[in-house]
Amino acid sequence: MKLVKSLLLGSAAGLIAVSGAQAADLPVKAKAVEYVKICSLYGAGFYYMPGTDTCIKFGGYLRADAVLGGAGDYNFQQGANAGSNNRLTNYYMSRARFDFNVDTRTATEYGVVRTYADMVFTWDSQSVTGSNPSTFSTGSAALGLYHAFIQFAGFTFGRTVSIFDAPWQSYPAGGPDTIPGGSNHTNGVNQVAYTADFGQGITASFALQDETTATNGQSNLWNVSSGTAAQFVTGVYGANAWGGTRSPDIIGAVRVDQAWGLAQLSVAAHDLHTAYYGATESTGHPSDKWGWAVQGSLAIKNIPTGAGDVINLQAVYTDGATRYNFQSLFPQSFFMFSGSSNGAYQSTGFAGLSDGVFGAGTGIDTVKTWGLRGGYTHNWSPNWASAVYGGYAQLKYGNTGKALICTNFAAIALAGATCNPDFNFAVVGVNTVWTPVKGLAFTADLSWSRLDQKYSGSIASPGIATAAKPAAVYELKDQNSVTMLLRAQRNF
Repeated sequence: MKLVKSLLLGSAAGLIAVSGAQAADLPVKAKAVEYVKICSLYGAGFYYMPGTDTCIKFGGYLRADAVLGGAGDYNFQQGANAGSNNRLTNYYMSRARFDFNVDTRTATEYGVVRTYADMVFTWDSQSVTGSNPSTFSTGSAALGLYHAFIQFAGFTFGRTVSIFDAPWQSYPAGGPDTIPGGSNHTNGVNQVAYTADFGQGITASFALQDETTATNGQSNLWNVSSGTAAQFVTGVYGANAWGGTRSPDIIGAVRVDQAWGLAQLSVAAHDLHTAYYGATESTGHPSDKWGWAVQGSLAIKNIPTGAGDVINLQAVYTDGATRYNFQSLFPQSFFMFSGSSNGAYQSTGFAGLSDGVFGAGTGIDTVKTWGLRGGYTHNWSPNWASAVYGGYAQLKYGNTGKALICTNFAAIALAGATCNPDFNFAVVGVNTVWTPVKGLAFTADLSWSRLDQKYSGSIASPGIATAAKPAAVYELKDQNSVTMLLRAQRNF
């Protein structure tokens, strides 16, 4: 009996021990999964970041372009080597682009804190420079950061479009990147800005902008004393002689944005600060001079032609601030070639844009411009839309600047040639967009551009090696460009 009792007790102890070991091996109960929640405070597409009160949205687009004629993705036929009009010229260009943006917003006692970043990845066709041997000069892969800013309590810190710009940038109804007649900072500009909202769609804004890059607000600032004939025939009238930064551009804008449309008045002040007359400090320098620009923008909605139709209009005047008219994507010096009927080798047109001109011992002579642009978009149906657009701008050098430039022109001028670096530039175009499903669009856009130059007669050009142009007699003549864009784009 004692033996049986001992066996039973031993077995029970073993079972308890085994049960305890098994209980110890059981997993601890997992915490409840925290699912991502929709954030409806700021519109569709926002979600709460898990564990926070910050909402986030991802977006962007994927785009495939084919351009027949033109330079770059959607430019007119200018420069090396679209403007060369020879065997180095691409008859077509292509682009693949991926745009990715991240938008975060957090509600605070001071209002919404917002951050936004927009990154662009691009692969372009290459262009050829020179001949025998030729080299591929531009194109291939590129990375861009178009927007990267923080907004808080009415302030904006970082990189984004300018408050000077109209909301449609340089695209009043689509079109190429080179429509003159107003500003464009679609690629962004570094800035500190403040916007006061008075309600009813009425706002006033003030900004300090860093326009000291060639892709933003600085045109050329010619020191013509170092100009050469080889540069001149490419539209480069001297050294681009900007000095270091002294003052950001000072911008102000007032806008009314309501159901009927939009009206905006923008002003800008632009400091012209040169380097030296020569290579060293001892050569001296001109005094700084302030340029300025003023722009009016108007959008008219709810017009009788159809739901969603809109007319966009702009007008601008600049003095020493050329890129607020011939905007950030417009080439600041360029050349174009075509045939000639007066016995010359070929005809050519070239243009140099500038904020100001100076020479040895002179002050800065500012360059004045004015321009108009506009567009009308009509929606045939929810899936089809067409548009017509245009732009026209004029650039004029001052008497002093013109005389300095024409001193260098004399080195290439033939008998009877007239020097006048002023010019007009015009663009007109049409497009149609088919949207078979939401977020997917196919576009065909046809544009015509014209350089109306004021030079006349003929020149003895030293040639342009990058364009395979020989030294010869060329007729100075207005030039034209016809370009078509075919685009497929998926927005998400």
